Amino acid sequence: MIHTSGAVAPLSIPSPDPSWDGFSIGPLTVHTYALCLMAGIAAAVWLTSRRLTARGGPQDAALDIAFWAVPCGIVGARIYHVLTHLGDYVGPGRDLVHVLYVWEGGIAILGALIGGAVGAAIGCRRVGVRLWSFADALAPAMLLAQAIGRLGNWFNHELFGSATTLPWGLEIPASNPAFPDGLPAGTLFHPLFLYEMTWNLLGMALILLLERRVALRWGTAFGTYLVWYGAGRMWLELLRIDPTSVTPLGLPANVWGALAAVVTGVTIIVVQRRRHPEPETSVLRPGHGPGAASEPTAAGADAGATDSPGESDLGPREHPGRTSPIP
Repeated sequence: MIHTSGAVAPLSIPSPDPSWDGFSIGPLTVHTYALCLMAGIAAAVWLTSRRLTARGGPQDAALDIAFWAVPCGIVGARIYHVLTHLGDYVGPGRDLVHVLYVWEGGIAILGALIGGAVGAAIGCRRVGVRLWSFADALAPAMLLAQAIGRLGNWFNHELFGSATTLPWGLEIPASNPAFPDGLPAGTLFHPLFLYEMTWNLLGMALILLLERRVALRWGTAFGTYLVWYGAGRMWLELLRIDPTSVTPLGLPANVWGALAAVVTGVTIIVVQRRRHPEPETSVLRPGHGPGAASEPTAAGADAGATDSPGESDLGPREHPGRTSPIP
Protein backbone atom coordinates (compact mmCIF):
# COMPACT_ATOMS: atom_id res chain seq x y z
CA MET A 1 0.00 0.00 0.00
CA ILE A 2 1.30 3.41 -0.88
CA HIS A 3 0.14 6.98 -0.33
CA THR A 4 0.00 9.55 -3.11
CA SER A 5 -1.31 13.07 -2.68
CA GLY A 6 -2.78 12.00 0.62
CA ALA A 7 -4.84 9.21 -0.93
CA VAL A 8 -4.52 5.51 -0.22
CA ALA A 9 -3.95 3.21 -3.18
CA PRO A 10 -4.58 -0.32 -1.95
CA LEU A 11 -4.32 -1.80 -5.48
CA SER A 12 -1.03 -0.17 -6.41
CA ILE A 13 1.53 -2.35 -8.18
CA PRO A 14 4.77 -2.80 -6.24
CA SER A 15 8.08 -2.86 -8.07
CA PRO A 16 10.03 -6.08 -7.55
CA ASP A 17 13.00 -6.16 -5.23
CA PRO A 18 16.19 -5.21 -7.12
CA SER A 19 17.63 -8.63 -6.23
CA TRP A 20 15.08 -10.15 -8.64
CA ASP A 21 16.96 -8.53 -11.51
CA GLY A 22 18.90 -11.75 -12.02
CA PHE A 23 20.93 -14.51 -10.48
CA SER A 24 24.39 -15.98 -10.86
CA ILE A 25 25.48 -19.40 -11.99
CA GLY A 26 29.20 -19.48 -11.27
CA PRO A 27 30.78 -16.59 -13.19
CA LEU A 28 27.66 -16.19 -15.37
CA THR A 29 24.93 -13.68 -14.49
CA VAL A 30 21.46 -14.53 -15.81
CA HIS A 31 19.24 -11.45 -16.11
CA THR A 32 15.51 -11.77 -15.59
CA TYR A 33 14.94 -9.28 -18.41
CA ALA A 34 16.73 -11.64 -20.81
CA LEU A 35 14.70 -14.61 -19.55
CA CYS A 36 11.48 -12.74 -20.31
CA LEU A 37 12.68 -11.98 -23.83
CA MET A 38 13.70 -15.60 -24.37
CA ALA A 39 10.33 -16.84 -23.07
CA GLY A 40 8.55 -14.49 -25.47
CA ILE A 41 10.65 -15.66 -28.42
CA ALA A 42 10.04 -19.33 -27.54
CA ALA A 43 6.28 -18.74 -27.30
CA ALA A 44 6.26 -16.94 -30.65
CA VAL A 45 8.20 -19.71 -32.40
CA TRP A 46 5.87 -22.35 -30.94
CA LEU A 47 2.66 -20.59 -32.00
CA THR A 48 4.01 -19.60 -35.41
CA SER A 49 5.16 -23.16 -36.05
CA ARG A 50 1.73 -24.58 -35.25
CA ARG A 51 -0.02 -22.08 -37.47
CA LEU A 52 2.41 -22.39 -40.39
CA THR A 53 2.48 -26.21 -40.28
CA ALA A 54 -1.33 -26.34 -40.19
CA ARG A 55 -1.34 -24.30 -43.40
CA GLY A 56 0.96 -26.72 -45.20
CA GLY A 57 4.37 -25.39 -44.25
CA PRO A 58 7.36 -27.68 -43.52
CA GLN A 59 7.45 -29.08 -40.01
CA ASP A 60 10.46 -27.13 -38.71
CA ALA A 61 10.20 -24.11 -41.02
CA ALA A 62 9.33 -21.61 -38.27
CA LEU A 63 12.34 -22.63 -36.21
CA ASP A 64 14.66 -22.44 -39.22
CA ILE A 65 13.37 -18.97 -40.11
CA ALA A 66 13.68 -17.84 -36.48
CA PHE A 67 17.36 -18.80 -36.65
CA TRP A 68 17.79 -15.84 -39.01
CA ALA A 69 15.02 -13.52 -37.86
CA VAL A 70 15.76 -13.46 -34.10
CA PRO A 71 19.43 -12.37 -34.25
CA CYS A 72 18.67 -9.78 -36.94
CA GLY A 73 15.72 -8.56 -34.89
CA ILE A 74 17.81 -8.16 -31.74
CA VAL A 75 20.49 -6.22 -33.60
CA GLY A 76 17.87 -4.01 -35.24
CA ALA A 77 16.10 -3.45 -31.92
CA ARG A 78 19.28 -2.35 -30.20
CA ILE A 79 20.40 -0.06 -33.02
CA TYR A 80 16.99 1.62 -33.10
CA HIS A 81 16.99 2.12 -29.32
CA VAL A 82 20.47 3.62 -29.30
CA LEU A 83 19.70 5.97 -32.20
CA THR A 84 16.55 7.24 -30.46
CA HIS A 85 18.28 7.58 -27.06
CA LEU A 86 21.66 8.95 -28.12
CA GLY A 87 21.86 11.14 -25.02
CA ASP A 88 22.07 8.01 -22.88
CA TYR A 89 25.20 6.81 -24.65
CA VAL A 90 26.98 9.83 -26.14
CA GLY A 91 28.13 12.97 -24.35
CA PRO A 92 29.85 14.08 -21.15
CA GLY A 93 30.01 11.35 -18.53
CA ARG A 94 28.69 8.71 -20.94
CA ASP A 95 30.53 5.55 -21.94
CA LEU A 96 29.86 4.40 -25.49
CA VAL A 97 30.64 0.80 -24.55
CA HIS A 98 27.25 0.67 -22.80
CA VAL A 99 25.73 0.40 -26.26
CA LEU A 100 26.66 -3.29 -26.00
CA TYR A 101 25.05 -3.78 -22.57
CA VAL A 102 21.76 -5.17 -23.83
CA TRP A 103 21.04 -6.80 -20.46
CA GLU A 104 20.57 -3.36 -18.92
CA GLY A 105 17.47 -2.90 -21.07
CA GLY A 106 16.92 -0.90 -24.21
CA ILE A 107 15.50 -3.02 -27.01
CA ALA A 108 12.99 -1.29 -29.30
CA ILE A 109 10.33 -3.44 -30.94
CA LEU A 110 10.06 -1.01 -33.85
CA GLY A 111 13.71 -1.69 -34.63
CA ALA A 112 13.17 -5.42 -34.11
CA LEU A 113 10.49 -5.35 -36.82
CA ILE A 114 12.92 -3.87 -39.33
CA GLY A 115 15.84 -6.16 -38.48
CA GLY A 116 13.59 -9.19 -38.06
CA ALA A 117 12.00 -8.61 -41.47
CA VAL A 118 15.43 -8.79 -43.10
CA GLY A 119 16.26 -12.01 -41.27
CA ALA A 120 12.84 -13.51 -41.99
CA ALA A 121 13.22 -12.77 -45.70
CA ILE A 122 16.52 -14.65 -45.73
CA GLY A 123 15.09 -17.56 -43.74
CA CYS A 124 11.95 -17.84 -45.86
CA ARG A 125 13.96 -17.98 -49.06
CA ARG A 126 16.17 -20.74 -47.63
CA VAL A 127 13.30 -22.96 -46.43
CA GLY A 128 10.98 -22.28 -49.36
CA VAL A 129 8.14 -20.47 -47.57
CA ARG A 130 6.45 -17.33 -48.82
CA LEU A 131 7.42 -14.31 -46.72
CA TRP A 132 3.83 -13.01 -46.56
CA SER A 133 2.56 -16.43 -45.48
CA PHE A 134 5.13 -16.60 -42.71
CA ALA A 135 4.26 -13.05 -41.63
CA ASP A 136 0.58 -13.95 -41.35
CA ALA A 137 1.37 -17.00 -39.23
CA LEU A 138 3.63 -14.83 -37.08
CA ALA A 139 1.21 -11.91 -36.54
CA PRO A 140 -0.61 -13.05 -33.35
CA ALA A 141 2.56 -14.76 -32.11
CA MET A 142 4.41 -11.43 -32.25
CA LEU A 143 1.85 -9.86 -29.94
CA LEU A 144 2.15 -12.82 -27.56
CA ALA A 145 5.94 -12.51 -27.53
CA GLN A 146 5.78 -8.76 -26.92
CA ALA A 147 3.35 -9.21 -24.04
CA ILE A 148 5.65 -11.70 -22.33
CA GLY A 149 8.74 -9.63 -23.03
CA ARG A 150 7.20 -6.52 -21.46
CA LEU A 151 7.25 -8.28 -18.11
CA GLY A 152 11.01 -7.79 -18.21
CA ASN A 153 10.49 -4.03 -18.00
CA TRP A 154 8.76 -4.53 -14.64
CA PHE A 155 11.77 -6.40 -13.27
CA ASN A 156 14.03 -3.62 -14.58
CA HIS A 157 11.92 -0.86 -12.98
CA GLU A 158 11.44 0.81 -16.37
CA LEU A 159 8.79 1.73 -18.93
CA PHE A 160 6.56 3.65 -16.56
CA GLY A 161 4.57 6.74 -17.44
CA SER A 162 3.65 10.01 -15.84
CA ALA A 163 2.43 10.33 -12.28
CA THR A 164 -1.08 9.13 -11.56
CA THR A 165 -3.56 8.82 -8.70
CA LEU A 166 -5.23 5.77 -10.24
CA PRO A 167 -5.43 2.86 -7.78
CA TRP A 168 -3.37 0.55 -10.02
CA GLY A 169 -0.44 2.96 -10.25
CA LEU A 170 3.08 1.55 -10.25
CA GLU A 171 5.33 2.06 -7.23
CA ILE A 172 8.81 3.25 -8.23
CA PRO A 173 11.53 3.80 -5.60
CA ALA A 174 12.66 7.41 -5.32
CA SER A 175 16.22 6.09 -5.70
CA ASN A 176 15.50 5.04 -9.29
CA PRO A 177 17.64 7.18 -11.66
CA ALA A 178 14.54 7.75 -13.82
CA PHE A 179 12.44 9.02 -10.89
CA PRO A 180 11.35 12.57 -11.88
CA ASP A 181 12.83 15.46 -9.96
CA GLY A 182 10.44 17.40 -7.77
CA LEU A 183 8.03 14.54 -7.07
CA PRO A 184 7.68 13.20 -3.52
CA ALA A 185 8.63 9.65 -2.62
CA GLY A 186 5.59 7.41 -2.83
CA THR A 187 4.30 8.92 -6.08
CA LEU A 188 2.55 6.40 -8.31
CA PHE A 189 3.12 6.16 -12.06
CA HIS A 190 1.21 4.74 -15.01
CA PRO A 191 2.34 1.09 -15.47
CA LEU A 192 2.96 1.34 -19.20
CA PHE A 193 4.44 -2.16 -19.34
CA LEU A 194 1.12 -3.53 -18.06
CA TYR A 195 -0.91 -1.37 -20.42
CA GLU A 196 1.10 -2.66 -23.38
CA MET A 197 0.89 -6.27 -22.20
CA THR A 198 -2.90 -5.97 -22.03
CA TRP A 199 -3.10 -4.20 -25.40
CA ASN A 200 -0.97 -6.87 -27.06
CA LEU A 201 -2.99 -9.77 -25.66
CA LEU A 202 -6.21 -8.10 -26.80
CA GLY A 203 -4.68 -7.66 -30.26
CA MET A 204 -3.70 -11.33 -30.42
CA ALA A 205 -7.25 -12.36 -29.53
CA LEU A 206 -8.65 -9.93 -32.12
CA ILE A 207 -6.53 -11.34 -34.96
CA LEU A 208 -7.41 -14.93 -34.05
CA LEU A 209 -11.09 -13.98 -33.94
CA LEU A 210 -11.00 -12.10 -37.24
CA GLU A 211 -9.31 -15.06 -38.94
CA ARG A 212 -12.38 -17.16 -38.16
CA ARG A 213 -14.58 -14.70 -40.05
CA VAL A 214 -12.32 -13.13 -42.68
CA ALA A 215 -9.56 -14.61 -44.83
CA LEU A 216 -6.53 -12.77 -43.43
CA ARG A 217 -3.96 -14.09 -45.88
CA TRP A 218 -1.40 -12.67 -48.33
CA GLY A 219 0.03 -10.49 -45.55
CA THR A 220 -3.21 -8.93 -44.31
CA ALA A 221 -2.96 -10.56 -40.87
CA PHE A 222 0.48 -9.02 -40.47
CA GLY A 223 -0.88 -5.70 -41.72
CA THR A 224 -3.57 -5.90 -39.04
CA TYR A 225 -0.87 -6.54 -36.45
CA LEU A 226 1.04 -3.43 -37.55
CA VAL A 227 -2.08 -1.26 -37.35
CA TRP A 228 -3.06 -2.57 -33.91
CA TYR A 229 0.38 -2.40 -32.37
CA GLY A 230 1.24 0.97 -33.91
CA ALA A 231 -2.03 2.56 -32.75
CA GLY A 232 -1.51 1.37 -29.19
CA ARG A 233 2.13 2.36 -29.12
CA MET A 234 1.37 5.92 -30.19
CA TRP A 235 -0.76 6.78 -27.16
CA LEU A 236 1.49 4.84 -24.79
CA GLU A 237 4.51 6.82 -25.96
CA LEU A 238 2.74 10.07 -25.12
CA LEU A 239 2.45 8.90 -21.51
CA ARG A 240 6.15 8.14 -21.12
CA ILE A 241 8.43 10.30 -19.01
CA ASP A 242 11.58 8.90 -20.63
CA PRO A 243 10.66 9.62 -24.25
CA THR A 244 12.87 9.00 -27.22
CA SER A 245 14.65 11.93 -28.83
CA VAL A 246 12.36 14.73 -29.95
CA THR A 247 11.77 15.03 -33.68
CA PRO A 248 9.64 17.29 -35.94
CA LEU A 249 6.48 18.78 -34.37
CA GLY A 250 7.94 18.10 -30.94
CA LEU A 251 6.88 14.44 -30.93
CA PRO A 252 9.10 11.59 -29.66
CA ALA A 253 10.75 9.50 -32.36
CA ASN A 254 8.79 6.42 -31.29
CA VAL A 255 5.51 8.19 -32.00
CA TRP A 256 6.60 8.72 -35.58
CA GLY A 257 7.81 5.13 -35.73
CA ALA A 258 4.45 3.87 -34.46
CA LEU A 259 2.62 6.05 -36.97
CA ALA A 260 4.79 4.60 -39.73
CA ALA A 261 3.79 1.11 -38.57
CA VAL A 262 0.10 2.01 -38.83
CA VAL A 263 0.50 3.51 -42.32
CA THR A 264 2.54 0.51 -43.46
CA GLY A 265 -0.07 -1.90 -42.08
CA VAL A 266 -2.95 -0.12 -43.81
CA THR A 267 -0.98 -0.04 -47.07
CA ILE A 268 -0.27 -3.77 -46.88
CA ILE A 269 -3.94 -4.59 -46.27
CA VAL A 270 -5.24 -2.39 -49.10
CA VAL A 271 -2.62 -3.36 -51.68
CA GLN A 272 -2.63 -7.08 -50.95
CA ARG A 273 -6.42 -7.35 -51.00
CA ARG A 274 -6.47 -5.70 -54.41
CA ARG A 275 -3.68 -7.87 -55.77
CA HIS A 276 -4.98 -11.12 -54.30
CA PRO A 277 -8.77 -11.37 -54.17
CA GLU A 278 -8.33 -15.15 -54.57
CA PRO A 279 -7.71 -17.46 -51.59
CA GLU A 280 -4.13 -18.33 -50.70
CA THR A 281 -3.75 -21.98 -51.67
CA SER A 282 -0.17 -22.60 -50.55
CA VAL A 283 2.33 -21.11 -48.13
CA LEU A 284 5.22 -22.52 -50.17
CA ARG A 285 7.32 -20.62 -52.65
CA PRO A 286 7.12 -21.72 -56.31
CA GLY A 287 9.16 -24.84 -56.95
CA HIS A 288 9.04 -26.11 -53.36
CA GLY A 289 7.10 -28.93 -51.79
CA PRO A 290 6.13 -32.47 -52.83
CA GLY A 291 5.62 -32.89 -56.55
CA ALA A 292 7.44 -29.68 -57.44
CA ALA A 293 9.86 -31.54 -59.70
CA SER A 294 7.01 -33.12 -61.66
CA GLU A 295 5.29 -29.80 -62.45
CA PRO A 296 4.61 -29.20 -66.17
CA THR A 297 7.18 -27.26 -68.10
CA ALA A 298 4.95 -24.20 -68.37
CA ALA A 299 4.51 -24.11 -64.62
CA GLY A 300 8.19 -24.75 -64.16
CA ALA A 301 8.90 -21.51 -65.96
CA ASP A 302 7.27 -19.75 -63.03
CA ALA A 303 9.50 -21.50 -60.52
CA GLY A 304 12.07 -18.77 -60.79
CA ALA A 305 9.55 -16.11 -59.82
CA THR A 306 10.35 -13.99 -56.82
CA ASP A 307 8.44 -14.01 -53.55
CA SER A 308 6.56 -10.90 -54.60
CA PRO A 309 2.86 -10.50 -53.81
CA GLY A 310 1.97 -11.31 -57.40
CA GLU A 311 3.81 -14.63 -57.68
CA SER A 312 1.96 -17.80 -58.74
CA ASP A 313 1.08 -20.62 -56.37
CA LEU A 314 2.69 -24.03 -56.76
CA GLY A 315 3.17 -26.93 -54.40
CA PRO A 316 0.60 -28.67 -52.14
CA ARG A 317 -2.85 -27.23 -52.54
CA GLU A 318 -5.43 -26.73 -49.83
CA HIS A 319 -9.16 -26.91 -50.53
CA PRO A 320 -10.28 -23.25 -50.74
CA GLY A 321 -13.19 -23.88 -48.34
CA ARG A 322 -11.24 -25.83 -45.76
CA THR A 323 -10.64 -24.15 -42.43
CA SER A 324 -7.29 -24.83 -40.78
CA PRO A 325 -7.62 -26.58 -37.37
CA ILE A 326 -5.00 -24.21 -35.94
CA PRO A 327 -5.93 -20.48 -36.04
